[in-house]
Amino acid sequence: MQLFETIILTSIYILFPIMAYLLYIVYTKNLDINERKELLELALLSSIFLLVKLHNKDLWIYQLLLINVPLLVAYLKKRKDLSIIISIIVIVLSYIDFNINIVLLIIEYIIYYVLFIKTTSFNKFISRFLIIKAFIISLEIFIYIMPHASFMYNVFLIFMEMIILSVTTYIITELIKKVEETVSLNITLRELEKEKALRESLFKMTHEIKNPIAVCKGYIDMMKKDNIKEENREKYLNIIDEEISRTLILMDDFLDYTKIKINKEEMDINVLIEEVITNSNTLLKKNNVKVETDIKSEEIIVNADYNRLKQVLVNILKNSLEAKKVKDKMLINIKVINSTKEVKIIIKDNGIGMDKKTLNKINKMFFTTKSKGTGLGVPLSKEIIELHSGTIKYRSIPNKGTTVSITLPKNM
Repeated sequence: MQLFETIILTSIYILFPIMAYLLYIVYTKNLDINERKELLELALLSSIFLLVKLHNKDLWIYQLLLINVPLLVAYLKKRKDLSIIISIIVIVLSYIDFNINIVLLIIEYIIYYVLFIKTTSFNKFISRFLIIKAFIISLEIFIYIMPHASFMYNVFLIFMEMIILSVTTYIITELIKKVEETVSLNITLRELEKEKALRESLFKMTHEIKNPIAVCKGYIDMMKKDNIKEENREKYLNIIDEEISRTLILMDDFLDYTKIKINKEEMDINVLIEEVITNSNTLLKKNNVKVETDIKSEEIIVNADYNRLKQVLVNILKNSLEAKKVKDKMLINIKVINSTKEVKIIIKDNGIGMDKKTLNKINKMFFTTKSKGTGLGVPLSKEIIELHSGTIKYRSIPNKGTTVSITLPKNM
């Protein structure tokens, strides 16, 4: 009973700062405020502090193991520096409290770090992490922690520790993923609402412009008459001039309203692509679409607007999905080429493709081949990439597929 209560309390110690961080993420995303990345570090280190400060001496062996959960969260969020700091903390605590061989501990956490660098999927990394941890914790318990205990007791201890670590890790990492997916879905829905509002604004704009143009046309028709007085002609010209000026003011106001703004910050291209694929996974599976990636595991840091680039990638995946042949299985390949000066993202599908005539028109506003399309996705994507001083190019062959190449400079 005491073990169960301790595990619950330990989970709360770990989860409370992380939940505070997730609430902060929800708050910033809803208000379009830039996230302060230092707060994740603060949350995870606070979890460790609470765990160390409020630990149960009799069950510390279980609680110390759970310090690995914040470490795994750091790996989940691809914070390499933070993962190194937490690894050092775990090594020091394990050495001080249980006198485990320091060399063994260092080798263990170096293995985890290298494993993370070499593994592209976080779920695979978790599985491998738990397998290695089970092996090493067995050595530590039999040799350093409980060398005089019975064999069966140590086996039971190892079994309980791995169950607790696995369950706690699964619950916390899944919670983080679900919150982030929900936030991402909310952002996508807001973008759709913005698109809807844009279309409504266009209709209103059309109506507002139509009135002064109709007035101008009426007076021009009257001026075409041969018997019009000169004083009336001058009066009509003044009215036409006023109506044209009013139209130009309306158009300027609308252009200011619809102008895209970007907020640049340091971001990892690989993290962005992984998030887009993860968030689209349910829709892709439902439509029998497979995504393959050719991405190296190292960080690719650029100074860019994360949400705007995400909007571009989501739009490309959506277009590929809608270009799926009815009976065939679709394959989307995403490749990242990282060089000294630029990053290139290549997204290729085997969909229905486009002919040359359609390809030449896709960058035009409101051009669409879809019955319910707006014709805004491709032009807006192009504008976003160009605001990042990059380029986006489309190549397509009918019945073969489409390739989209995005190039972003490193020194944006």
